[in-house]
Amino acid sequence: MANLITVARFPLLILIILLLYMASPVARLVSVALLGLLIAMDSLDGIVARARNEVSLLGSVLDIMADRSVEQVMWVVYAHLGLVSVAVPIIFILRGIVVDALRAVHVGEGQTPFKATNSPIGAWIVSSPWMRSSYGIVKFLAFSGLALTHALMAYADRGAVAASSASTVWLVFRILSWVAVAFCITRGLPVIVESFAWLQTKRPSSQAPGDS
Repeated sequence: MANLITVARFPLLILIILLLYMASPVARLVSVALLGLLIAMDSLDGIVARARNEVSLLGSVLDIMADRSVEQVMWVVYAHLGLVSVAVPIIFILRGIVVDALRAVHVGEGQTPFKATNSPIGAWIVSSPWMRSSYGIVKFLAFSGLALTHALMAYADRGAVAASSASTVWLVFRILSWVAVAFCITRGLPVIVESFAWLQTKRPSSQAPGDS
């Protein structure tokens, strides 16, 4: 059940993107509500997994896969719509590639992705309920706020909302998008630092001719 909830986030993400690209301000407003559901499902799958004793390596990998897809796709869409700087998706994509590559090594060792950090401070930054909840709230506010801004811009084009009001809202959520960037980088650093230190202690089981 938990994994089904996680997988269901993908078609919902596609629906939200389609709504955002519609000219109708109502369609864009609907995307705001659906974004709330999309973010809530990230917590719901974990709650269901623990309640039904369905916590597994597959579930952990699917959870990160869905989280990364939502983050990167939404930031790319918002950059394409001109709502955020293109630097935002670039940072998220680069961080995602590096962190996920390092986590893949741990998965290969049979560990869950969130076990890539062992120090108390690293574990707290990456996987503590407070940090994960705070990051989730910031992403929800940024994603929903930018979608709301997009809807207000459509209303402003029709004269139903003052353009200055839409611009003010846009400024607030552009700032919040950079707060999300700060969270993203902060939560990725412990994985990078500790994984590289861990990799230095590992030795390949075999070495191909010509390798050094």
